Parts: sequence; structure tokens; C-alpha cells
Amino acid sequence: MADVVMPMNGKVINIAVNVGDSVQEDADVVVIEAMKMELPVVAVKTGVVKEIKAKVGESYQVGDVLVVID
Repeated sequence: MADVVMPMNGKVINIAVNVGDSVQEDADVVVIEAMKMELPVVAVKTGVVKEIKAKVGESYQVGDVLVVID
């Protein structure tokens, strides 16, 4: 399993995947807003989305787990 983590403090503004979706490494899985910029957060490996821990509109800190890929 691999965790997609928050790269910087910010707020989740979009979740581009659902549990059970197949994703390719480097595919956008979450979009965050940080420092007045929208930044994609990508899958760290190819696999299947096992769990989504993030919620749109919530703020997270560096290192918080957003999505789990198996």
C-alpha cells in the first residue's frame, strides 16, 4: 500500500478519484489550494484506490494522509 500525503499545508478543493478506481502513477488524485494556488496531488504508484481520508473543504497539514492506494 502507498499513502498519498499532503505536500504542504492547505485545503482540499477537489477529489478526482473514488474508492475502487484504478489509478496510474503520477495521475491527479486530489487538488489542493495552498498559498492562493491550486496544486494537483498525484498518485505515488499505480494501483487501486483503497481509502479516501480527505474531505473537500477541509484543511490539512504537511504529511497528512489524503488517499490510500493498494
